[in-house]
Parts: sequence; structure tokens; C-alpha cells
Amino acid sequence: MAKTVVDMNEQFMRAAIAAAQKAADMGEVPVGAVVVKNGQIIAVGFNRRESAKNALSHAETEAINNACTALGSWRLEGCDLYVTLEPCPMCAGAILNARISNVYFGAYDAKNGCCGSVCDLFSLPFTHKANAVGGFLADECGALLSEFFKNLRQKG
Repeated sequence: MAKTVVDMNEQFMRAAIAAAQKAADMGEVPVGAVVVKNGQIIAVGFNRRESAKNALSHAETEAINNACTALGSWRLEGCDLYVTLEPCPMCAGAILNARISNVYFGAYDAKNGCCGSVCDLFSLPFTHKANAVGGFLADECGALLSEFFKNLRQKG
């Protein structure tokens, strides 16, 4: 039986959740991302700011960098990004600059989210437009973050 678009979206978001769990296992804030083209995952990224000691090592930028390497181009037209947390300003800018078509994110970020929470960079008159769908498997994505920060507070 053929998979529906909803089934594929869930499959891709679950891959992003698995990447977020890998980040958590490394002691990183659990955010994961995958880039998809033609129904196939071509790149994965997860937060590595602490281990890389680099402010630019967000899940989205890691996934975008890996996708550019995989495709041999900075232009990711026709690609979709699935990420467990609403992109921040830097990541939303990277998404626009990479020409990603669609962004599916899980948990909303009331403090830093730039796909509608704090602002919507995708609605501004930039050269490229990306579509964003938020709240996708939000409870699971949010639970990863909540559990991570709860554990961090308990450690002291």
C-alpha cells in the first residue's frame, strides 16, 4: 500500500525526533532536523553547539550544510526541512538563503521562533519564500525539550 503524504511527513518528523534524541544523548539541547528531496532523506542534523563550541551549529544549519554537500549545491530548491523546534532568526535566514521550499516544525518557540511565534521571517518580502507548517508532532517534540531541561535543572 502506498504511503500517504501524512504518513511520509510523520516518517520524516520521526527521523528529526531521532536526531534530536541523539543530541540529547550527547548532552546537547535536543533539536533535530532532516532535509528531504523527492521523498528521500538526504541530510540529517542535530544541535552540536556545545560539542562543536560553535554558535552556528544548530540542527537546521547542520542539516542544510550536509544537504548542500550531498547535492553539491547551495541551492536546495525542491527540498523540505523537518525540524523539531520552530527555527530561530539565524536558521530561518539560512532556510531562505538555501531556497528550501517547505519547513515542517514541531514545537513552537515563544522566545526565539521566527516562523510565527516572535515574528515570521518567511512573510517578509525576501527574494525567496518558504512555506512553514508548525505544530507537527508538537507534543512529542516539546516533551523532549521539557525532559532535557528538567533533567538539567535537577543536576543543578
